[in-house]
Amino acid sequence: MENQDLKIRTKKFALEIITLYRKLPKSAEFQTIGKQLLRSSTSVGANTRSAYRGRSRKEYIAKIGIVIEEADESGFWIELLEEISINNKENLLELRNEANELTAIFTSIAKKYKA
Repeated sequence: MENQDLKIRTKKFALEIITLYRKLPKSAEFQTIGKQLLRSSTSVGANTRSAYRGRSRKEYIAKIGIVIEEADESGFWIELLEEISINNKENLLELRNEANELTAIFTSIAKKYKA
């Protein structure tokens, strides 16, 4: 997958999470989980962009490591929302699948560059 494709895909993921966050109930538990998800999902896109601007191979690998952590963390927060939510099950499943796919893609990239 091309760098530009991943930049677009991770930005789209962040935008979809922002849309989801705006629709979450205003109760404390939803807002707490929602804010954590908002932080981790937007970090995926930001660190992807940063990785491709890395000054060295080592810096690139480090940034990709952050992307992996944040994508995986996003998946965790989405899972929690799935378990406590009655609504948006289908949308949450799609977002969880995307978080898992991004984690797998960037893990593959990291392994390739570490080898």
